[in-house]
Amino acid sequence: MTLHGTKLTIQNTFLKGSGIVLVLAFSICTVIAALDISPELLNKVKQKYGYEASSRVEQWQKLMQTAKLLPEQQKLKLVNDFFNQHIEFVDDIWLWGVKDYWATPMELLFQGQGDCEDYSIAKYFTLIELGVDDKKMRITYVKAIELNQAHMVLTYFSTPRAIPVVLDNLIPAIKKASKRKDLLPVYSFNGSGLWLAKSRGGGKKVGSSGRLSLWADLKQRMLDHSLE
Repeated sequence: MTLHGTKLTIQNTFLKGSGIVLVLAFSICTVIAALDISPELLNKVKQKYGYEASSRVEQWQKLMQTAKLLPEQQKLKLVNDFFNQHIEFVDDIWLWGVKDYWATPMELLFQGQGDCEDYSIAKYFTLIELGVDDKKMRITYVKAIELNQAHMVLTYFSTPRAIPVVLDNLIPAIKKASKRKDLLPVYSFNGSGLWLAKSRGGGKKVGSSGRLSLWADLKQRMLDHSLE
């Protein structure tokens, strides 16, 4: 997502018409398996992207290895802080040469740069790897009211009826959605569903997240470890 001058239109983002809808046919476990990092992969990252990139990947690996047994609230803070502190915000058009590109967590760490979607996606998959249930999380499109721009955050529901908390790259603190008056929810999704927002809570489920073609493309790249 390009924040500068983006027009917030749901139709252009995921309602593409029945002929272009892509089905998201993969299990979260399969994609998470693609996050496994071997010494060979670390060496390739260092050779191609440099020491800082390999260091980011190695620190991410250590986070996933050491935080598995922590309470979920601590996992949220550690993951939110990790990506907010290690990644620099850059628009897709400058980084990838396209208006909208959803980077995999590995691509984000290789570059050390990304936009709001990339932060949210990386936090989502990292928390799943740490044992947080996919059903508790949604990647959420919002309008950042003060900036008058489209934005993406990760929301976490401790229980199905709870007010979610917001993991955001704009501010370091994790706050309840009810305290984020600066964000207007539009729609949200995870590996199993797609919801239209009715409030700062759960919203109405409208179908599969397979409607998001960029999500399906992201999945394919996550299954590909090639650095060529």
